Amino acid sequence: MKVFVTGASGFVGSAVTRELISAGHQVVGLARSDESAKKIQDTGAEILMGDLTDLEVLKQGALNTDGVIHTGFFHDFAQYEKAAAIDQNAINTMGEALIGTDKPIVVSAGILGLPLHDGFVTEESVAKYSIRFSEAAALALAEKGVNASVVRLSPSVHDKGDHGFIPFIIAQARKHGVSAYPGNGANRWSAVHRLDAAKLFRLAAEKAAKGALYNAVGDTGIEIKKIAELIGERLNLPVVSLSEEETAIHFEWMSRFIMFDNPATSIKTQEQLGWRPQHIGLLEDMEQNYF
Repeated sequence: MKVFVTGASGFVGSAVTRELISAGHQVVGLARSDESAKKIQDTGAEILMGDLTDLEVLKQGALNTDGVIHTGFFHDFAQYEKAAAIDQNAINTMGEALIGTDKPIVVSAGILGLPLHDGFVTEESVAKYSIRFSEAAALALAEKGVNASVVRLSPSVHDKGDHGFIPFIIAQARKHGVSAYPGNGANRWSAVHRLDAAKLFRLAAEKAAKGALYNAVGDTGIEIKKIAELIGERLNLPVVSLSEEETAIHFEWMSRFIMFDNPATSIKTQEQLGWRPQHIGLLEDMEQNYF
C-alpha cells in the first residue's frame, strides 16, 4: 500500500513510517516544516507539506494514497480543547474523503480516562465523553461506511527520545527536589514500547476492520508509586506522597492525568491482529534510557 501518515516526523509517527517501509509499503508523510520534511525524507518516505489545520492538503493526502494512519496531534496541553478540535476536524476531513472507498483510516486515540471493564480498560471500554474527540470521530466515520479503526495508545509510549509524560515526571522531580506521587500511589498506568505500537498501527491498516478498537498495551498496569520510586532511586531524591492540592502544584498541567487509575489489557487486540508486544517494559526502559 501507499500510506499517508500524519505526524510522520513525530515520536510515534516516525516509528510507524519505518515499520511500514520495512514491511514493503510506501509512505507519504505530512511535514509542517523543512526540519520535519528532512526527518521524514531520511526514513525513505515521500513528503506532503502542510499541517493538521491545512484541510485541503489532508484531503489530497487521503485521496492520493491507499490508506491513512493518523498519528499527528497538536501537542499543546495548555490548549487541550483547541488541540482536540483541530484533531477532530483533521480526522473528519480525511475520513469523509474516503467515503465510498475501502481505504482504511487508522486513528490514534488514548487509553487514559476510559472506564474500566471487569477491572481493566479493555477493547469493550468506551467513554461516554472524552476531551479528546479522535475515537468518537473515527467511530462516527465507520457508521458512515468508512473503513475507520482506532489504535488506543497507553499513556506511556516509551523508547529513547520520548518527550511524553515520563520525561515530564522526571523533570518535575528534578525541579522540586522530590520524586512525588499522588495519594497512596496505587493508581496504575498501562505502557507500550514505541516499536510495538508502530507494528500495531501497521497491522491495523493492513487488516482494516471497520469500527475496530485496538489497545496498544504492553505493561497492563504499573503503579505510579513504583515509577516515582525508580525516579527517586536514580536521581537520589526523597520519594513523597502528595495531597490533591500539592499534586496540582507539583505536576502542573499533568495533575489532571496523573491521578487516573487505568490498568488496561490488549487480549482481544492480540487475538484479532496476531500482534504481540515484544520489546522491553517501561521500568526496564526507564532504567536503560531515561536518566
